[in-house]
Amino acid sequence: MDPQAFIRLSIGSLGLRLPGTELNSSKSGINALSSPCVCEIRLRGFPVQTSSIPFLSSPEVTPDAQSVASSFYLEESDLKALLAPGCFYASHACLEIVVFRGRKGTHCGVGIKRQQIGTFKLEVGPEWGEGKPIILFNGWIGIGKSKQGSAKPGAELHLRVKLDPDPRYVFQFEDETRSSPQIVQLQGTFKQRIFSCKFNQDRVTQLDPLSNFWSHSVDSSDQDVERRERKGWKVKIHDLSGSAVAAAFITTPFVPSSGCDWVAKSNPGAWLIVRPDACRPESWQPWGKLEAWRERGIRDSICCRFHLLSEGQEGGEILMSEILINAEKGGEFFIDTDRQVKAAATPVPSPQSSGDFAALSPVHGGFVMSSRVQGEGKRCKPLVQLAMRYVTCVEDAAIFMALAAAVDLSIEACRPFRRKVRRGNRHSW
Repeated sequence: MDPQAFIRLSIGSLGLRLPGTELNSSKSGINALSSPCVCEIRLRGFPVQTSSIPFLSSPEVTPDAQSVASSFYLEESDLKALLAPGCFYASHACLEIVVFRGRKGTHCGVGIKRQQIGTFKLEVGPEWGEGKPIILFNGWIGIGKSKQGSAKPGAELHLRVKLDPDPRYVFQFEDETRSSPQIVQLQGTFKQRIFSCKFNQDRVTQLDPLSNFWSHSVDSSDQDVERRERKGWKVKIHDLSGSAVAAAFITTPFVPSSGCDWVAKSNPGAWLIVRPDACRPESWQPWGKLEAWRERGIRDSICCRFHLLSEGQEGGEILMSEILINAEKGGEFFIDTDRQVKAAATPVPSPQSSGDFAALSPVHGGFVMSSRVQGEGKRCKPLVQLAMRYVTCVEDAAIFMALAAAVDLSIEACRPFRRKVRRGNRHSW
């Protein structure tokens, strides 16, 4: 498998000095004022990201060099767009960090303006596309002007801007998950078949090794079961030889909560993501758990919450991601410790079916995987991206395909239930 080139632009080690500002003393030298400082991090073509900035009261103190406040992930087409002057731009794009004091808001219906302290700009250059680790900036820089007639310097910003190669494997389901599609790897316009996906909506038989995980039985004579609950869904991922290398199946049925016709947070449906047990043939080992439910609001969303399972970790579960996906339009499920920090004390098992355990842990930081899915009732061909550093063999990628399939099917499983079935219609949607 050949990866596609991506780069990670990270902005971190943020700190602010405001000469002349009275700060409370602190042993660490890091303080927070009643009027906090935040920054907007802007890069043309990408959504604006926001981060808080701590005040530093002591000149000797510098922020944590390893802290990351914001990250952008760029592929080749993004770099070309940034390096090419736009119709209304005289030069290349810039990374822009605008620092404000105070928060946006309103008071008695009147908008409250934030005070802009200063701006840091860094032009996008050819070195961004060289594919090598490079620190673009690290240290202090003045961003604010001093008051007129004052000899004191203005505000100073500390930051670290770094580029790192972050190659990814890109996969796509060639049809909707329920149609048991092939899964191909994308490399430019070239497609290579890697896996096949087998979906089954019926309860597994006792001959299937997965039957050991089921906690209750199903009454096959109940023709209204789909109206009241969605269960028995199973997805297996097979390699090119036809061997099952990963699977996902519903362990907690998706059922309407009391007093409503949708799956609520109080009683979410759940999937178990498993991989073959290297020590016991024909057996499976739990790897992760995905819970999903419907959030009602002006625009309904499906919340997907993923835990990584580890026998060596106290409690056995580590929360890696909790994402809201627009129920109508769809969206992106991702595991990314920069975008959603979830602390883990120790490394936990990777999905490797070989039994060789590596680290899939926020200690390493950054992007792990993402899967783009469509909204309810729309034909979806999930597009999955996976960081190369978490893949040492084909089987490693398979477990993430099973997770992506479970996310996609959760959008359907969380659709509102019909409380009454019309005569002659046994379908639940």
